Amino acid sequence: MQNDRQPLYIQIQDYFKDRISTGKLKINDKIPSEKELMKQFEVSRITVATALGQLAKEGWLYRIPGRGSFVKGIAGEPYSGGKHAPASSSMQDERGHGVFPVLRDGGHEGSMYPEQGGDGPRKKKIVLIIPTLGDFFAIRLISGINEVLIKHGYHMHIVLSNNSIETEKSLILECLSTGTSGLIIFPSDAETYNEEILALKMRNYPFVLIDRYLAGVETNFVCTDSLEGAKLALNRLWDLGHRNIAICSDTPLPTITVEDRITGYMEALKQKGAMINPALILTDFKVDYSEINEAHPLYRFIRNQMATAYVTLNARLGVYIFNIAKRIGLKVPEDISILTFDDPSSGYDEFGFFTHVSQSEYRMGRQAAEILIRLLEDPNPAVKYSKLIMQPELVERSSTGPAKK
Repeated sequence: MQNDRQPLYIQIQDYFKDRISTGKLKINDKIPSEKELMKQFEVSRITVATALGQLAKEGWLYRIPGRGSFVKGIAGEPYSGGKHAPASSSMQDERGHGVFPVLRDGGHEGSMYPEQGGDGPRKKKIVLIIPTLGDFFAIRLISGINEVLIKHGYHMHIVLSNNSIETEKSLILECLSTGTSGLIIFPSDAETYNEEILALKMRNYPFVLIDRYLAGVETNFVCTDSLEGAKLALNRLWDLGHRNIAICSDTPLPTITVEDRITGYMEALKQKGAMINPALILTDFKVDYSEINEAHPLYRFIRNQMATAYVTLNARLGVYIFNIAKRIGLKVPEDISILTFDDPSSGYDEFGFFTHVSQSEYRMGRQAAEILIRLLEDPNPAVKYSKLIMQPELVERSSTGPAKK
């Protein structure tokens, strides 16, 4: 694409806006699939999905599930000929292409401070600190946050902690020193609390935790009921006839989220009168997602068909197990069933394959942003802390089926 200074998703949007505005694409014309656009523009799926999602939201495209995306027409706002790129720099996806405005990318080389300029620090700045941006869960979460902040005149910056508590600490301190109005923090996996988060609480600094909470510490937070989500997963697989159901996490750290989900899994088994088999609780390992390692304990576990069904505590791990099964020659769901927390698909240009526990991350992001806005605009709220625990939902698709007899 021509303007390399623009984020790739903006360039894809402008490409389609130009073709629609000039009549090269007409109303009801079909747009190429995500895979075709990934190949055409040499970008990641996240970049394509972000572009198509925004085009649909603005009214340029519409989607028919199972058939694809089609031209809706010229949106209400006139096309500006490729001048949609934000003034700030952008966070990079896995191919190094811009996706979202960012303050700092976890200390990576080339990171910069877009709020600095001739006019001084940007006002009404909100920073989201998040471990990674490796899946569509993060994209949907960010979309919900951004929608609320824009409505109230705030600017969002995204910073990556790379799931490092030390990086998370330094990012909080940097945000405080650069005039940030408030923080939304998705805490990193860690055995101990980040003391800088506790320091924020002591200072009465406006912040909201998202997806997780700190047990025993009073803070504003939004998350889903992880314990209930695990029960939904176990109960559905049990109803399908599965009895050897493994629960898997790719982090050995005893985080509150992992603990709650494993507790929910065990409570559901107890309610069934079933014995808890510790060998089916797979948490003591890490995964290199860049390759399938046949010597890895998880690979051997799946190859030996120790379980007929798998509950994964994140979507990426579910896809990884699917790929291991494919390598071994096992079919999903005929030979094994896979049920993930969160949806690994974009949810835009395809039905999606994985049965999953939905955390309604778009709504979660909106709720977190609304709590933060209230903190900023009402210094003496009637309720000291807003603690919102959302109910998860089971979304059934094709990756689960009856247990093999």
